[in-house]
Amino acid sequence: MKNEFYYLSKDGLTQIHAIEWIPETEVRGVLQIAHGMVEFIDRYDRFACFMASKGFYVVGNDHLGHGKSVTDESQLGYFAKHDGNFCVLGDMQTLRENSQKKYPDLPYFLLGHSMGSFFTREFIEKYGEGLSGAIIMGTGYQPIATLDLGIALTGVLQQARGGHFRSAMVNNMALGSYNKTFEPSRTKNDWLTKDEKIVDAYEANPLNQFMFTVNGYYNLFRGMRYSERQVNLDKIPKDLPLLVVSGQNDPVGEFGKGPKKVAQIYLENGIKDVTLKLFPEDRHEILNELDREEVDKYLLDWIEKRM
Repeated sequence: MKNEFYYLSKDGLTQIHAIEWIPETEVRGVLQIAHGMVEFIDRYDRFACFMASKGFYVVGNDHLGHGKSVTDESQLGYFAKHDGNFCVLGDMQTLRENSQKKYPDLPYFLLGHSMGSFFTREFIEKYGEGLSGAIIMGTGYQPIATLDLGIALTGVLQQARGGHFRSAMVNNMALGSYNKTFEPSRTKNDWLTKDEKIVDAYEANPLNQFMFTVNGYYNLFRGMRYSERQVNLDKIPKDLPLLVVSGQNDPVGEFGKGPKKVAQIYLENGIKDVTLKLFPEDRHEILNELDREEVDKYLLDWIEKRM
C-alpha cells in the first residue's frame, strides 16, 4: 500500500511531502530514502515497491525545494532563508523519528542517492546513533578548498541578487561537465542512465527541469564541506555499517574515484564495516539502469546481512 502525507518543515513555513510504501506482509525492517538533486521521492517508486515486497516499510520525503515540498514554483531549487542545509537534515530526522514510532523495534536503514548521498553523509554524523546501516549511493568527493570557493561565490551572489537568483554560471560549474563523456549524446541527460525511456521521462517532467537557486547551491556546498571536516567524521558511530555504491561510469563520482575516496576516508576513521561496490558500465542512477534487477538484489542482500 502506498500513502502520501505531509508534515511541517524545520523552516517553519513549508509542508514537506512524503510517501510511505507499506508491505502487505509482516514488516521486517525500515528503509528511508533521501532523493537526489532536481528530482523527487516518487521517482523511487519501482525500487520502493520491490523492497516493500520483501517486507520492508519504505518511506521518503521530497526535500525542501523539490517535488511537492514547495509553496510555489519560485521555491524549486531553494532550501530556506536561514540554515537551509540543516533544515533539510532536520526534515529527514523528523521523518525518521515518526517512522520509528511506528516500528520501534525493527532495523532502520537509510539510503541516500546523489545529493541525498551528501545529506546522508552529514546525517550519519549528526544522527547516526541507532541506525542499522546507511547506503551512500552515487556520491562524489570535492576538496574542502574547492567547496570553500563555491560557498564564497554563491554567498556573494546571494547578497547581490537574492537567494532565489538562478546563475547559469554556477549551474554550469556544478553540472556542466557531466554529459561530456557521453558525447555525441542523444540528450543533455544521457549521463543519468543508459535506459533511454528513463532519460526521456526525466526530461519530460518539469519537476526535473528547473535550475537550482544560488541559495540551494550555497547550502549544498556548505553541507558537503561539513561532512568532510574531521571533527564531524569523528562523530560517526564506529559500528555503523556503510555501503558506498555507484556506477563505474558515474561522472558525479569521477568514474569511481569519488566513491573510492569516500570509502577510504571511512576506513581510515575506524568504521568497522565499510563496503565499496561499483557496478561496471552503469552511469549515475544505478536504480534506473539496465541492470537494475542485479542492483536491487545486491542492495537487498547487503541490508539483510546487517539485520
